[in-house]
Amino acid sequence: MTEVEAVQIIAESLKQQGVDYVFGIIGIPVIELSMAFQAAGLKYIGMRNEQAACYAAQAIGYMTGKPGVCLVVSGPGLLHVTGGMANAQVNCWPLIVIGGATNQDHEGIGGFQECPQVELSRPYCKYAARPPTAALIPLHVEKAVRYATYGRPGVAYLDFPGNILQSKATESRIYKALPHPAPPLVYPPHAEVIRAAQLLRQAKRPLVIIGKGSAYAHAENTLRHFIENTNLPFLPTPMGKGVVSDTAAQCVSSARTLALQKADVVLLLGARLNWILHFGRAPRYDKDVKFIQVDICPEELHNSVISSVAIQADIRPFAEQLFEQMNAVNFRFGYEQDWWKQLAAKCKENRDTVQQMSLNTTTPLNYYAVFHHLRELLPRDTIIVSEGANTMDIGRSMLLNEQPRHRLDAGTFGTMGVGPGFAVAAALYCRDFAPGKRVLCVEGDSAFGFSGMEIETMVRYKLPITIVIVNNNGIYGGFDKDTFEAIRSEGDLTQITPPSALGVQVRYEEMMKMFGMNGYFCTEIEQLQSAVKAANQLTDRPTIINVAISPSSDRKPQSFNWLTESKL
Repeated sequence: MTEVEAVQIIAESLKQQGVDYVFGIIGIPVIELSMAFQAAGLKYIGMRNEQAACYAAQAIGYMTGKPGVCLVVSGPGLLHVTGGMANAQVNCWPLIVIGGATNQDHEGIGGFQECPQVELSRPYCKYAARPPTAALIPLHVEKAVRYATYGRPGVAYLDFPGNILQSKATESRIYKALPHPAPPLVYPPHAEVIRAAQLLRQAKRPLVIIGKGSAYAHAENTLRHFIENTNLPFLPTPMGKGVVSDTAAQCVSSARTLALQKADVVLLLGARLNWILHFGRAPRYDKDVKFIQVDICPEELHNSVISSVAIQADIRPFAEQLFEQMNAVNFRFGYEQDWWKQLAAKCKENRDTVQQMSLNTTTPLNYYAVFHHLRELLPRDTIIVSEGANTMDIGRSMLLNEQPRHRLDAGTFGTMGVGPGFAVAAALYCRDFAPGKRVLCVEGDSAFGFSGMEIETMVRYKLPITIVIVNNNGIYGGFDKDTFEAIRSEGDLTQITPPSALGVQVRYEEMMKMFGMNGYFCTEIEQLQSAVKAANQLTDRPTIINVAISPSSDRKPQSFNWLTESKL
């Protein structure tokens, strides 16, 4: 009777369930498994750090709707990806992690990298299991992929001890798992849609907030028509950008504080009232604001505040039904409304302030000047990856997105180190689905340090990623050379070096010389423009553009701190 190796069963089961991408770092006991992946037609991308591999796998899951796989070794390998697993689970992105494990007959007696991996993974997963035999692997693979994609997307972990990976199963006894159907759409109760429409029509100061749940749901076509026809003002969350274009006339991102604080009815579409939206509470919102909340997950409804209308549904069918209700009465929120006049005036005021900062090209440069001139040279459909503190916050408002799922950043979990891994996934997505589309990875100098060696991965797989490092010599802010040297002139460096300080004008672009390639160091706008133009011509390699800015450059004055400090 024909026997099939366990590693082949794993690989073919993943392929049968529609999985295409695996990111990882190999070692005992998963070396043969990585080769089996390639033999089965899966794309395997070897990374330099397990965390970055996990970030790449979840990003490809978000962009394609099918989970990527992160392959790691036992013990430390699995522990290194728990940060990535938590990030995917909190962001609600589909991901499967496969970990090797010590042989079962070595458990309890100090086996190599012995670790209770299934138990350790459970807090960060929707599903965690160790298939007991090779014959049952397809059952658990199908379940892992289904759990990762059905309902609110998330993480699944599969654990494979070395003896299971080295085993075989008789072909006739292997569990037959069929590919599961696409995740079922959850339709909203029609009466609740009518209630939502009535509340919106009655609002004096309506606001629509579009979250990354809308992007994952591919609701962009309906929502664009809905916003254009109703003329309702909207705000995107960071990764909701591009579902409706940032350049749309109804986008009021430039008046975000006013829009949130004064709105009387807020329609939440795939966005959560967490720290990013200030929990939906005063003083960031009117104390009497009414929320219409639409979410795929019923447990999310009424979180933090009680919603006036709370609907469990997929965003797309809800948006379609709401559009029909508003269209039936030819509803349009005209620019003659006082609310639109207030928003338009605040948008203009803030844009004028930012424009002045953007056109100030004196050296050392400021964030706004860098992002303004960078944006001018980007193709409009560029996928933008961004992380850092001020780099990400300011870049979110300056680097515009016109298409959905074209911004990847630190997300709901606020995770630093995601950038290079996300960029690798984005570049592979472009290669396979959108040839010619550019990927820009904008990094703070601190953020780049987490996963900077993935530049070698980008070179190895010939990925044309432009990395722009906005270098202010520190975390949040650093010091100029004279001040830095003066601070450190006497005493124990571990006691006198400011914790936020990094090296002064570190030449990160020199990393490209390791591969016989060129990077760019820029202190002036003309140098940045020249570097970006050159980078835009690259089709088979990455590059690094290292832009030195003032260590004291900061955001424009804000009405509130970026983080709401207390729930009391």
